[in-house]
Amino acid sequence: MDDFGLHRGINEAVLALVGMGRVQAVSAQVGGPAWSAGARELSLLDPQGVDVGLHLDLTECPLQAGIRMPLKEAIGRAYAGRLNVAQLRSEIRAQFDAFEDALGRAPAYVDGHQHVHQLPVVRSLLVQELLLRYPERNTGRMPWLRNTRGPSRKAHADWGTWAKAEVIAALGSRALALLAQRHAVAQNRRLLGVYDFSGDAQAYGRRLWRWLGAAENGDLLMCHAGLSTGQADPLARARFIEFSVLGSLEFAERVAFKNIRLRPMHQILESR
Repeated sequence: MDDFGLHRGINEAVLALVGMGRVQAVSAQVGGPAWSAGARELSLLDPQGVDVGLHLDLTECPLQAGIRMPLKEAIGRAYAGRLNVAQLRSEIRAQFDAFEDALGRAPAYVDGHQHVHQLPVVRSLLVQELLLRYPERNTGRMPWLRNTRGPSRKAHADWGTWAKAEVIAALGSRALALLAQRHAVAQNRRLLGVYDFSGDAQAYGRRLWRWLGAAENGDLLMCHAGLSTGQADPLARARFIEFSVLGSLEFAERVAFKNIRLRPMHQILESR
């Protein structure tokens, strides 16, 4: 689940869903306003049962205010080769430091807020940082990286979700996968859960069961659940809908009926 640390409602939703066994991965946004308040509870989660990862953020709450940029600007500057490499390297390092200082361990994985981790320059500096920090990668302790490659069209309940997933993947999934493979950094198989945050609970449920119906071993289902706090959040309605569906008894019953097993990605990768 993405965006832990962005606000209190997300933290509460994440911890509640983890407690119910509905979430097996938590992406931590270490520059978020609610990170400090929630980090201790996150540190108490069993790392064997829940993967806690770094949600690399350059567009909303980076640690260096001067590096913050809208997503479209980040994409444009990355592809034009106009990112400040020294500043970006410093920011990536600082976010790893903040995560390790708070949790006392390395992240289980790294992904990106709005998928920035896969952009040109960003992906290279990120992998360099991983190799520098965790040279013991051959022992299986290297954090895995989120692959944004999506499933086929039939895995989506509507054309719009498929189109958005294709755009996200086109921004760097293949290049990141090649880089990860070159340096023996593991990745999830495919990314499920991309949509435009529109619709009601019934619509999200249709999308969710289409994704899960198409899921294969090693696929990752992304979600952004949250509870309302009265704070400004453009995704507030969608977050609450996701929380309601994922936290429902119907979800648990359908997962059991369809014999779907939800596991932390590190367990899947270790069994390969």
